[in-house]
Order: sequence, then C-alpha cells, then structure tokens
Amino acid sequence: MPKEALPKAMAELEEEQVLTLVKELLGNGVAPLEIVKALQEGMVEVGNRFESGDYFLSELVMAGEIMKGAMDILEPHLSGESAEHKGTIVIGTVKGDIHDLGKNIVIMLLKGSGYNVVDLGVDVPKEKFVEAVKDTGAPLVGMSVLLTSCQGALKETIEALRAEGLNTKVIIGGNYINETVRKHVGADYFATTASDGLKAATEVFGG
Repeated sequence: MPKEALPKAMAELEEEQVLTLVKELLGNGVAPLEIVKALQEGMVEVGNRFESGDYFLSELVMAGEIMKGAMDILEPHLSGESAEHKGTIVIGTVKGDIHDLGKNIVIMLLKGSGYNVVDLGVDVPKEKFVEAVKDTGAPLVGMSVLLTSCQGALKETIEALRAEGLNTKVIIGGNYINETVRKHVGADYFATTASDGLKAATEVFGG
C-alpha cells in the first residue's frame, strides 16, 4: 500500500518516490492530513537516525528539502480543508538557532488545520517576537529550538513578552524539550512532536 510505503521512503530519503507517493495518495482521495501524518512518521525516523549517529546534518537537511517538496504539493489541498481561519499563531526559531525543520512541519500542520500562521523564520530576536504579537494580537506563540545552548534565548524571549504585558500563551518545541525545561523558561506548553503543537492550539483556541 502506498500509504505504508510513504514513511519508509521518507526515512530512506528517496525523494522521487516520496513525491510520487504523495501525488498517488492525493489522486486516490486520501485526506491531505493523513498524508502529512505519514510523512511525519518518516521524519521521526530520520530524527532517530540522526540522534543515533546513522544520519548526519546533510541527511537532516536533505530530509527537510524532501519534506518541503512534498508539502508544496500538499499545501493547496490543505488550505482548502478549512474555509475560515480559527485564529492567528506566531511561530519562530529563537535567537542563536537556525533549525527550521520541526517549525516548518508544525506550520504546515497548523495551516492545514485552519490556523493563520505568521512565520518569523529562524534566529529570531526577542524584540521581533514581541513586535509580531503586538501587531497580530496572536493568543499563541510557538518557539522552536534544537540547540540546548539556546535555552537562555527561550527564557529571555518569554520574559520580554511578559514584560510588555502580553498575556499570549507560549508553546516551546524541540527534541529535548520536556516539562522541566517548560517550567524553567516559563512557557505554557511544550511539544516534542508537531501534533503536540496542534493539541495546544486546539486548547488555546477552544476547538
């Protein structure tokens, strides 16, 4: 079955096969979000291989490129799934960190679920987060981080938001993020997978 083959092709970094399978599944009427889930399974495996030393940064970058290609095919179908936006979410990778793989997957998933996402990009200074929340009035901010050395930037950014009197909820995401880190930096939620981010959004926006 193509759907079962997709996570494996993604994990093995077989670009042509991934894109062919995505088109095939769409053609067969499989829901776009289901296809995203299958791609994410493959991405999780890529992450596992990276952590165990079987994959290196070059593979991680390549996986991101393949995922981007797949999402380019899927995005027009995803946006059609929800006619009106459920709300606005601001997302960015904190200062000092340039990883955007996890962030981009979360953004695609949120957009596909009907949210309006303001993507600030990577290496984002705290002032930019503050400015974006003021401009949009977003009730939820997502901060992505992969490097443990950037925990200080997370804490500072959240403190900057609070100092401005902004009561926006903050979700932090990354592969090493846990409850301890969440408490330390003062975030409201933490996510280790893209679907955790979606759950938090559902909670904040009330469905």
